[in-house]
Amino acid sequence: MAERVVVLGEALVDVLPAEGGRRRELPGGSPANVAVTLARLGRAAHLLTTLGHDGRGDDVRRWLTGSGVTVHADVPADGRTSVAEVVLQPDRSARYRFDLTWDLPVRALDAVGLGARAGAGPSPAAVHVGSVATVLDPGATTVEAAVRAAHGRALVTFDPNARPAVTPDVERTRERVERLMAWVDVVKVSAEDVEWYHPGTDPVDAATPWLAGTRGPVLVVVTLGGDGSVLLRRTPAGIDEVRVPAPRVEVADTIGAGDTFTGALVDALVGAGARGPGARARLTALEVPALRRAAAWAAAAAAVTVSRPGADPPTREELHSALG
Repeated sequence: MAERVVVLGEALVDVLPAEGGRRRELPGGSPANVAVTLARLGRAAHLLTTLGHDGRGDDVRRWLTGSGVTVHADVPADGRTSVAEVVLQPDRSARYRFDLTWDLPVRALDAVGLGARAGAGPSPAAVHVGSVATVLDPGATTVEAAVRAAHGRALVTFDPNARPAVTPDVERTRERVERLMAWVDVVKVSAEDVEWYHPGTDPVDAATPWLAGTRGPVLVVVTLGGDGSVLLRRTPAGIDEVRVPAPRVEVADTIGAGDTFTGALVDALVGAGARGPGARARLTALEVPALRRAAAWAAAAAAVTVSRPGADPPTREELHSALG
């Protein structure tokens, strides 16, 4: 069960509205949420990130380690832990305003076996990257180096979680995202993110070209919120399309829902055998029912998260209970 999964990306503090006009602070960050999801589901999750030596950084570290995540944290140049101010919309979805620095140095990759001596030690089962960390320099260059090092050694997954407030130039951001896609096996993307990258285009139609050619992802998963998800998988015979509904639940808020889905999807794919060297071939060979089960597992995990406030992914026991 406890196969090592490496996650690279930002860990920060979410500042949320509370009753009476007050605000409350909770640990978060898209990649950090993915790492917590994986750890709570029983994987040996390692998060490579940046955290300040301040009270907020201490809170984030306690949350991560308390969930079972092994933390490898470099200190950002400004010494401060990043912050995301959460603005809840009328439909309980979240928008963000960021105060963050992402300057993870290349030398930090040695801590998770993806640096200059990558390949000398045991390969991780999977490597996940996503969100701001993949597009905001100077740290995005480090993340790209990690993805290239992991290619062919692990299942490499990517969530191009759009943050227009951080990288408003859509053309430059899209170019960087699509360059990174050439080195990954799985892309998970929300319909909302696709709309930002390719406005006015059906999300499934926009995602399908990512499967063209021999490089790039084998599997693209497009999440549609309450309408479930669509899985597109490239095979020698063509493209499989699998639609999976989302469970119906009362929504507290959507904070961390997509990250929970991503973490649970990685957990399920690793559990189905798509892990380590050869993960790409095994992912291509998975039967369609196995893909459907993986997406249903991920959707159920996300449903638990949206049913309670903040980014609070379920444990494996909670998820089994939710599934009955």
